[in-house]
Amino acid sequence: MFRTRSLFFAYNKHTSFHFPDIDLEAGENILVLGESGIGKTTYLHLMAGILKPKSGSAELMGKTYHELKSSQLDRFRGQYIGLIFQKPHFIHALSLEENLTLVQSLAHKKTDKNRIHQVLDDLGIIHHKSKKTYLLSQGEQQRAAIAMAVVNQPKLLLADEPTSSLDDKNCLKVANLLKEQAASTGAHLIIITHDQRLKSQFQNTIELQQLQKPVLN
Repeated sequence: MFRTRSLFFAYNKHTSFHFPDIDLEAGENILVLGESGIGKTTYLHLMAGILKPKSGSAELMGKTYHELKSSQLDRFRGQYIGLIFQKPHFIHALSLEENLTLVQSLAHKKTDKNRIHQVLDDLGIIHHKSKKTYLLSQGEQQRAAIAMAVVNQPKLLLADEPTSSLDDKNCLKVANLLKEQAASTGAHLIIITHDQRLKSQFQNTIELQQLQKPVLN
């Protein structure tokens, strides 16, 4: 189970955000929609434990994880939260497979090449495992970013604008890949985006409004 309660964050006295509560049971996903400047990425970073809320809480598997010490939080995030950023983050000196091995290591997990190869095969990029990530096409890098997010079998999968630069066909393809990968690991999927094309792909949506007055659907 994943839930948030009364999340509030302030960068300064002029820029602050109140966010709606989320409750997700096993197998449930949600789409969070909103225009630029409304705090979407801040919301995602609070849920990921990258930012600590000024008040309120986020809870995964019964753990209010932003209360953990920094080293404990890093380990918790590495083990249970998968992140897909708007722009993929790779170590370009490493191959695709080595990047995934590093993700396992940072989560204090043993190297599991069977898991790595399974994920790459599921995403259709196993034949690129020895290739440097900067040599991959945009679409292949998108799939590689998904692989890095799911390789540790997270319980929460967070995606920040994963389809913003894609055409309609690839937009739906990436949405389906994310849902498939979340389902395969039993993870909750939360996509935060301004991309209205995704609205038809999710039963549960939240639309963030200006002045942080959320409309729940």
